[in-house]
Amino acid sequence: MLAGVLAFGGLAVAAEMEGKIQAVDTTGKEMVLDDGTKLTWSDDTKISVKGQEGKLEDLKEGAKVKASYEEKDGKNVLGTIDVTE
Repeated sequence: MLAGVLAFGGLAVAAEMEGKIQAVDTTGKEMVLDDGTKLTWSDDTKISVKGQEGKLEDLKEGAKVKASYEEKDGKNVLGTIDVTE
């Protein structure tokens, strides 16, 4: 049993959350949600706006978003982010 737990210990687990963007740092590829959560995007992050393909410029302060992310190297790295409002 312990071997099974250790074998899966390195796997990243995706999490989801919703909130409003409080701040965006395009240089650092990071944004902060209204609850203080910091999220980082990568070249692989998929951005959408109300279900349609979006771009980095759509991530603006005050926008309501739904995000999925994984913790990697101590950072919450976005897999997908959808601007809902």
